[in-house]
Amino acid sequence: MQDHHPPVLLTTAYLPPVQYISKFVLNREILLEKHENYQKQSYRNRCYIYGANGRQSLVIPVSKQPENDCGILDVSIDHNKKWQRNHWRSIESAYRLSPYFEYYSDDFAAFYNQRIDNLFEWNLVLLRYILDILGIATRIRFTGSWHIPEDHRADFRNSIHPKHRLSKPDPFFRIIPYQQVFTSKFGFISGLSIIDLIFNEGPHARDVVSDSVCQI
Repeated sequence: MQDHHPPVLLTTAYLPPVQYISKFVLNREILLEKHENYQKQSYRNRCYIYGANGRQSLVIPVSKQPENDCGILDVSIDHNKKWQRNHWRSIESAYRLSPYFEYYSDDFAAFYNQRIDNLFEWNLVLLRYILDILGIATRIRFTGSWHIPEDHRADFRNSIHPKHRLSKPDPFFRIIPYQQVFTSKFGFISGLSIIDLIFNEGPHARDVVSDSVCQI
């Protein structure tokens, strides 16, 4: 399904949503932004899962940095708050009844038992593993400086955002519903972490991501 679109620009993201991962299916090459300033309340250090009470946020605590003046590569994870243990407990509670949790849980749990101090590095390690699960071999490169691409449609650095008022329409993406653990209670919830799709659909997760891609 990959075509000749220019390299897409994405920010780093913690267990990102399907929309983010769909860019790796649509494009031959992805540029991850290494020269931006850290932005709070974004996917850079948070994701959303489907818990027993509905949508639940998981936020990686970061060390305090000067407001609006911290490069993304300089953002350190605050391990004093035992966030890895809490995140994994939340993930396990949310997905232990999902069809494919046992198949993937040991590998994911291993990440939450290792310490990585840099946010960008942590996200990248998880991203590479997720892409491997999905069988996506798209090349990842990194920006050499901050720049605006000639084709603005290739820039998703600020348009894929958890806050609806800050997200922008994406003509290359459509939501494809799939079965979720608590669908009977709250219905289908979109915008969740890719792990929601992986634990629920397993080897079919790649098909859902591919179907979500719109060619225009």
